[in-house]
Amino acid sequence: MKRKMKPTPLAVLLLAALGSTSVCAAPVVTVYSADGLHDGNNSWYQSQFDAFTQQTGIKVQYVEGGSGAIVERLAKERTNPQADVLVTVPPFIQRAAKTELLAKFTPESAVSIPNSTEYYTPIVNNYLTFIYNDKLLKNPPATWNELLDTRFKNKLQYSTPGQAGDGTAVMLQVFHSFGGKDAGFNYLGKLQANNVGPSASTGKLTALVNKGELYVANGDLQMNLSQMERNPNVKIFWPADEKGERSALVLPYVVGLVNNGPETENGKKLINFLLDKQAQSHVSELSWGMPVRSDLTPNDPQFHKATETLKGVKTWQPNWDEVEISLSDDISRWHKVTESE
Repeated sequence: MKRKMKPTPLAVLLLAALGSTSVCAAPVVTVYSADGLHDGNNSWYQSQFDAFTQQTGIKVQYVEGGSGAIVERLAKERTNPQADVLVTVPPFIQRAAKTELLAKFTPESAVSIPNSTEYYTPIVNNYLTFIYNDKLLKNPPATWNELLDTRFKNKLQYSTPGQAGDGTAVMLQVFHSFGGKDAGFNYLGKLQANNVGPSASTGKLTALVNKGELYVANGDLQMNLSQMERNPNVKIFWPADEKGERSALVLPYVVGLVNNGPETENGKKLINFLLDKQAQSHVSELSWGMPVRSDLTPNDPQFHKATETLKGVKTWQPNWDEVEISLSDDISRWHKVTESE
């Protein structure tokens, strides 16, 4: 007759510890995001992540990268996704949807948010900008052609199209301002004589302009306004085209649910939380961005400053699906005309 094995006291303690670990492990949600919304000590992201955790008990794990690079990372992890939520800018969010990195998900607030689709939804509105050092330049460059002047040689830099969302936006803005791709690429080829060289990060250019190492760089409204307090020599401008029109590409942050993410339900909860009226009401106050909800108009000083800055500037946006289709060819052509292959 076989005797039954009795667990030792140590074994009982170990089993109890293992059991309590699995039961008590805090729920999490992982966000992969383009940079910009987590800047500063009391950023919109951090304040909302903290509020979300307090309300739900779900901890937010945050991973930041360039707009294109963060989607590339997600693609490399396709067979074993590590993220639940993706936030980036067009046309990279369209690329993520097209390559099935995103799952279909309609947030609760989608009805109040223009340009929502079944795969992604704008989360913070934003616009392409250019910045200059107002201590070294009496006035900002008035026109695109003025940027070709030799005084800007090695004093001008814009982030790299295809790697940075803001850099890709520069290329698209040039197409728009010059009336087409051929004229736009011709201009970018000439501008390269003054360009310092490639930069995967747009945010790092602000400090270089503030210090005077650069006179001019590109940026975006939300990021630059949030950086100007720490970089007092930096001011925003938009160059005019040959008709005298100053225009700015609309470049929103956009959120999507990652396909087969490890914590899909938590991802849905976080997206709904960030798009809720309460969270959106603090977007401009804490990040200098613009809320995306059509039923919300903030009254804080930051919102008024952002709208005042945009006065006299015509905003526009392309068909982002068409942009995504031709993006690889356009980036290849950009490398060719700028001799940066």
